[in-house]
Amino acid sequence: MRLSRHYAPLLAALALALVTALPSDAVPHARVGSENPAVPQPFGAECRTTVTGSHAVAYCHNPYVDTDRVRLHIECNRWWDIDSDGAPVGAGPAETVRLTGRCWKEIRSVWVSHQK
Repeated sequence: MRLSRHYAPLLAALALALVTALPSDAVPHARVGSENPAVPQPFGAECRTTVTGSHAVAYCHNPYVDTDRVRLHIECNRWWDIDSDGAPVGAGPAETVRLTGRCWKEIRSVWVSHQK
């Protein structure tokens, strides 16, 4: 089917009028930056450790919403002294937990690990 030269401008004007009359939501188009990127949620309790002789103590305070499972790790100084990894303790929102451990003799290092 061939359109006559008289109807072509009329059809073009009609198509343009229909497209401009549609609401902007009805016309599909790409939007740049319309999706919010996943914002990482803050996580992790703040821990303070102290060593007194052969005893280690850690206080961990969790100011965030998600529960943080904290563990106390102790490395003993003597080769025959057994290093220890404490059991995980859940620090809930706005909660402070106390972790303790010891060696038979001196302590070389102490650290706390975090797990969601």
